[in-house]
Amino acid sequence: MDSIFSEPAWIALRLSLKVALWATLIDLVLGVALGYLLARKRFPGRELLDALLTLPMVMPPTVLGYYLLVVIGREGVIGAWLRDSFGINLIFTWQAAVIAAAVVAFPLVLKGARAAFESVDRQLEQAAQVLGVPPFGVFLRVTLPLAWRGVLGGTLLAFARSMGEFGATLMVAGSIPGKTQTLSIAVYEAVQAGQDDSANLLVVITSVVCITVLIVANKLTPNRNPLG
Repeated sequence: MDSIFSEPAWIALRLSLKVALWATLIDLVLGVALGYLLARKRFPGRELLDALLTLPMVMPPTVLGYYLLVVIGREGVIGAWLRDSFGINLIFTWQAAVIAAAVVAFPLVLKGARAAFESVDRQLEQAAQVLGVPPFGVFLRVTLPLAWRGVLGGTLLAFARSMGEFGATLMVAGSIPGKTQTLSIAVYEAVQAGQDDSANLLVVITSVVCITVLIVANKLTPNRNPLG
């Protein structure tokens, strides 16, 4: 019974929550900005940009992990620059786990934000502009308040996805207990080691967190059926 409530399990939980929170915050800022851009602006390559930004949703996590290694690895495009210029090494750190989780979960925020912004009545925005409200003020006072349910719903889904991220995280952050070993990786390691009690606890914790987030996200998602 002691192994069920072992300290490593709760360390993995705290780390997963930290990684998921930071990844979600990054996705929220970028997802809202790019979602609004795709919903309101028309420019050449718009749909191509949308496809590229959505790619992590359908691409295998291990492939994403490889691309991240190419970019932020010790010899990567950005990784080598950070190492040579600032002595920063992202690989096998919790920050690398944040980057991996943010990349994988980003399409959920983007799609939710874009759909929410596209559902906002443009006439309300135009009315605010006629009254002299500046563009950014229109966004903060009209567009975002009307779209917040969809944005928050996508954000919660991204948080749940970040909590369960495995493949890309394992490739760029590894499995260092207490440092980069998130819940999903801890489950894998516990099963491989035959530690069934720890694996069961980790699975239950992960399932409860994700189910709770999904229920809340479903409550926040706008109902498109007026009779529903």
